[in-house]
Amino acid sequence: MQLNRQRPYFFITLLIRLAFSLALCWYLYNLLTPAGSGSVARTISFQSGDSVKKLAADMEKEGIIRSSKHFVLATRLRGLAEKLQAGYYTLDDSMTTGAILHKIVSGDIDFRRFTLPEGYSMYQAAELLEKYGYFSKKAFLEACRSPQLLKDFGIQADSAEGYLFPATYKLPLKYSEEQLVKTMIEKFLREFSELYAGDREIGLSRHELLTLASIIEKEAVKNEEKPLIASVFYNRLRSGMPLQSDPTAVYGVRPFAGKVKKADILRNTPYNTYKIKGLPPGPIGNPGKEALQASLNPAESDYYYFVARKDGTHHFSRTLSDHNLAVARYLK
Repeated sequence: MQLNRQRPYFFITLLIRLAFSLALCWYLYNLLTPAGSGSVARTISFQSGDSVKKLAADMEKEGIIRSSKHFVLATRLRGLAEKLQAGYYTLDDSMTTGAILHKIVSGDIDFRRFTLPEGYSMYQAAELLEKYGYFSKKAFLEACRSPQLLKDFGIQADSAEGYLFPATYKLPLKYSEEQLVKTMIEKFLREFSELYAGDREIGLSRHELLTLASIIEKEAVKNEEKPLIASVFYNRLRSGMPLQSDPTAVYGVRPFAGKVKKADILRNTPYNTYKIKGLPPGPIGNPGKEALQASLNPAESDYYYFVARKDGTHHFSRTLSDHNLAVARYLK
């Protein structure tokens, strides 16, 4: 009789163990066996704030994994739910659950590189992005002029010109034009805040400093000359002289290539400092760190003129007569 009483418990224990073994086998099967042979590949988005359930559901829907429930379970059992990194990932159905988790936890996102050279205008940036096939020129320029975006960053201008910090950026495959513009502005704000502590009187607003830096960037070839070029422009501003900077004469017309024609100098535009006094209404390009530093910390000099030599350096002069002699020497 005692044996008969223990028999139901024996079978219940056996069934529990069997069920556990089957569940473990199913778990390991899904963990170690991919859903397919690699014929299905998709770019999956996992953004900050997304849940593991949403990620798993998206992958199941695209045919990357067999079971979203299994993926969620595997993620939580391994303690990885809080370690998944946001980004865009190219995944295919030949990847195991373990391989997918490793890719997302390590932040192995798919991206493209984009380098904005120092001094390039937003128009040149748009042309580069279109050339590489990342964005259309029109869409990028529209993002640069987005009123809401400019308002969000406190930029009181018609565009983000000057605020797109020159650097190399990693663009996820599904990055939008607006996301790139935001990233570049955020980079500028970080760099500018490191350079300018706000504890000294310069006499120019941030926008004016940035405008001046963009002119310095276009005029200078050697970084070591940027503070001296800045001093020339500061001296002219203080004395009420027009800046007469060649790059400003062609802004919005064509990229500056080192020379301007008489027709450029005579062109009436708000940016042409041969026709206006003081600074233009905004930057003529996107200056790098050294040009920003020069606009914040110009050299002390009594120079009012400079002319380019043929080696990338400049000859600086105090008087117009000396400047004319230098022009005759280096340009004629």
